Amino acid sequence: MNRRDFLKTTAIAAGAAAPVAAPFIRSAEAQSRAETLLVVTESGPNNVDIHGVGTNRPGYEVSWNCYDRLFTHGKKTLPDGTDSYDRDKYEPELAESWDIGPNSATFKLRKNAKFHDGTPITAKDVKWSFDRAVSVGGFPTFQMKAGSLEKPEQFVAVDDSTFRVDFIRKDALTIPDLGVIVPCVFNSGLVKKNATEKDPWGLEYTKQNTAGGGAFKMTKWTPGTEVVYERNEDWKSGPVPKLKRVIWRMVPSAGNRRALLERGDCDISFDLPNKDFAELRAAGKVKVAATPVGNGIGYIGMNVNKAPFDNVKVRQAVAYAIPYQKIMDAVLFGMGNPLHGGSSNMAAEVAWPQKHGYTTDLVKAKQLLTEAGYPNGFETTLSFDLGFAVLNEPMCILVQESLGQIGIRTTINKVPGSNWRAELLKKEMPLISNFFSGWLDYPEYFFFWCYHGQNAVFNTMSYQSKEMDALIDAARVAAAEGNKAAYEKDVKAFVTKAFEEVPRIPVFQPYLCVAMQPNVSGYRYWFHRQLDYRTLSKA
Repeated sequence: MNRRDFLKTTAIAAGAAAPVAAPFIRSAEAQSRAETLLVVTESGPNNVDIHGVGTNRPGYEVSWNCYDRLFTHGKKTLPDGTDSYDRDKYEPELAESWDIGPNSATFKLRKNAKFHDGTPITAKDVKWSFDRAVSVGGFPTFQMKAGSLEKPEQFVAVDDSTFRVDFIRKDALTIPDLGVIVPCVFNSGLVKKNATEKDPWGLEYTKQNTAGGGAFKMTKWTPGTEVVYERNEDWKSGPVPKLKRVIWRMVPSAGNRRALLERGDCDISFDLPNKDFAELRAAGKVKVAATPVGNGIGYIGMNVNKAPFDNVKVRQAVAYAIPYQKIMDAVLFGMGNPLHGGSSNMAAEVAWPQKHGYTTDLVKAKQLLTEAGYPNGFETTLSFDLGFAVLNEPMCILVQESLGQIGIRTTINKVPGSNWRAELLKKEMPLISNFFSGWLDYPEYFFFWCYHGQNAVFNTMSYQSKEMDALIDAARVAAAEGNKAAYEKDVKAFVTKAFEEVPRIPVFQPYLCVAMQPNVSGYRYWFHRQLDYRTLSKA
């Protein structure tokens, strides 16, 4: 059913319910259009539980809109006029107030908050949800660990409306980590009813069903085709959303998604090719928001446990063979910041991302390859996530062409989006094109995920260095203690080491681009790079 058919069906149903005057039908239809948002994207969720195994980024969007967290972030306006979350400002969500002490944080929950089935939300549900997050393993457990949230014993249900987090160490990331997607609150009674001895946390049930109390309810999910949300009219953790219904459709063809936008047959879309976004912005028929993705890089990664990428000179050779400017021109179309061509591979500032010293230099690349013992090059596989092919595919073709000029012969491997996370976790792919951004916009947070030897999830390059681990850990300690000089020294040191040993080659910092109809307002950029329907509205 397309958008027009949907609205027509709604209007007919309303008319069949009772005999009404024609002006009322037109008013009802206009109201229905204003309260229904139609979103089209390339791919959809493979799992609607953020704690699930291999849940992809579209799955994060379901969790964000259907579950509550203790608090949320305030809003700020960027220089281009786009609204963004404010990293440094927290606002109440499920918790109406909190008190942060030296050893713990205590949260007072809203006493009138309920789950979607009407069950009251209590501190026992919060504790069970946090216990689940630190126990299921994989990404959610590592995400909690990123903020020193590691043990069920840290989480205490003091009474029905009071929840406490006990700190196991001083960590500047603990409180920020409570505001990301993972520590969301599940209806523990509902999930327990659907759990089994082999699946004590009910992951199979929540893979396909939501069990939250957030601003929206997922009322339908057809994998690969459509997700439908309905507004939770009884939501108490914030202003009731203006949108009554959201229909999210998967339209694999970028050309079809653009055509739907230009005809006005959908309201909002992202993950179009950057060329389309640039042209849409220039044409002016739809609004285009383009926001640099904080703490994020598009990169070429090399598995350091797989020969020949276990040789640092091979990795440096690849870094000098990347066609950086061609990628910026032919793939990004200005919708991103270049990360090549710095003055050297010494970190120039206390920031991430920042420019490294590699440029496209095929002579130097060939020389390094020869020094590494591969004068005739070698064969390998270059893999990418097919769920985000609009960016990955043209980039991989350009990289394949450039590597071929120094003798590295690549076969491009297109991995279905639903399988991408699982394939990354296997750590078998030798060469990949990928994107990663840290939810918490701090350099040490990104490096904890991507370069720390203890991290088995997003350290996709299997990189191991005790010196790197020590620098990341030291920066976290310095941040917690407020030791600015030590913090800056450690950050510059681990960025420099990453550039020199280059297990992943930063290519660009992308913009998150979103195109929407002129009558759509309230869009806000978020660290998770998905849509927050709670603030959106239509004229």
